[in-house]
Amino acid sequence: MHHRVSPTETIRGEIDAVFAEGRPLVDCLEDVARLGARLIIQSALEAEVDEFLGRARYQRADAVQGQDQAPAADARPVPAARAGHRNGHREVTVKTTSGPVKIKKPKLRGTTEKFASRLFGATVTRTNALESLVIASFVRGLSTRDVENTLAEALGSDAALSKSTVSNICQNIGTDYDSWRQRDLSHVTLDYLFIDASHFRMHPNTPAEPVLAAWGIDTDGKPVFLGLEAAGSESHDAWADFLTGLLERGLTPPLLVISDGGAGLISASELVLGRSLRQRCLIHKCRNVTSKVSRHDLEAVKKDFWEISDTATLGIPPGQQLVDAVQRRIDDFATKWGKAYPAAVKSLLTDRSSLTAYLRFPVEHHKRIRHSNFIERTFGETRRRVKVIGRFPGETSCVSLAFAVLDRAATGWRGFTTTPATARQLERMRRGLLHPAEAEVIHLAAPARVSLTKAA
Repeated sequence: MHHRVSPTETIRGEIDAVFAEGRPLVDCLEDVARLGARLIIQSALEAEVDEFLGRARYQRADAVQGQDQAPAADARPVPAARAGHRNGHREVTVKTTSGPVKIKKPKLRGTTEKFASRLFGATVTRTNALESLVIASFVRGLSTRDVENTLAEALGSDAALSKSTVSNICQNIGTDYDSWRQRDLSHVTLDYLFIDASHFRMHPNTPAEPVLAAWGIDTDGKPVFLGLEAAGSESHDAWADFLTGLLERGLTPPLLVISDGGAGLISASELVLGRSLRQRCLIHKCRNVTSKVSRHDLEAVKKDFWEISDTATLGIPPGQQLVDAVQRRIDDFATKWGKAYPAAVKSLLTDRSSLTAYLRFPVEHHKRIRHSNFIERTFGETRRRVKVIGRFPGETSCVSLAFAVLDRAATGWRGFTTTPATARQLERMRRGLLHPAEAEVIHLAAPARVSLTKAA
């Protein structure tokens, strides 16, 4: 029998297909935003039809009327079944502030009164609520009242949805994020951990506050979205609590932590992840240095800065020798620009050892692990959507939106290709950094282990 797929499931499939195409992340999110608008508009119409008829898709009226009239305590009240039935869909175009989108309006037959959407009226031709609807779909963290108020502000009080329809649209309010942030991480072993924060306005009469985020690359080369949490500031205590929470859920400390240069973040990572190496994001450091340079010399200083980390011509394998060579380049940069721009050079030399930590790792990973800008670009997509409403209704909504965007984006993140040689190199580093006593035992027993391997 041919399985009929509902319009909402079709749109969800299109969203998954977008992330499977391997296109740039920003392009994907633009498409997902439009598809998200279609999904929520379609879901809203389907939910209203369910409520209007008193039964769900493919459910018969006599079956609904014959159900036990004492439903479970946690079940959603079902309106009395109404005469009539669904009779396919007709495609209509909804004009939105981001351009037209096509949806399938349900057609009904045999009803005693005409169905009219409380959200869109008798005809669906235009809505100014696209951004609100997309936010409602991605956030899934607004309360029923919040969603009603948001839509009422966008469409007018006469277009407010019923509580049951709003509840149906946001049926998983908060549950996805809550279960995700409490999940066990003991099965995750990381090579690299990226940590960053982005600021959003989430409380009335207060400046923007940070949302802390962590993702990593595991020992199989696969990306893992690990943690997300709101904080009052990027203080040492806030970051220490965040990182400690990851370890308490079973996360194994990584080999390398990549972050910007926030003082609280650095001190917290050194305390909580003291055995892991630390890499300062070179993109952030470049911004720090060039912000202290005149426009006349800006391009020349930026060029010299990036030439410091261009190791292709050195012909030195990853390790201490390569680190020393790049540190000498830092000294050369300081000599060249120190007299003209002492503040810029001081910024470069501050915590200089953390600028070259990545050079100890496999060379094919260098361009990805020397900065944390990747997750920052994804946060930019969240900030772009927030501009529509100015400020979130609350902390839960803010974190849930960031989670929904990052969680969806994570399906399209690229991992690392891990070769046997790369895996051996990283495993040696793991023993030396995280398990030094074990590494010493293995080193002393190496001749015997090699002979046994040959005999095998």
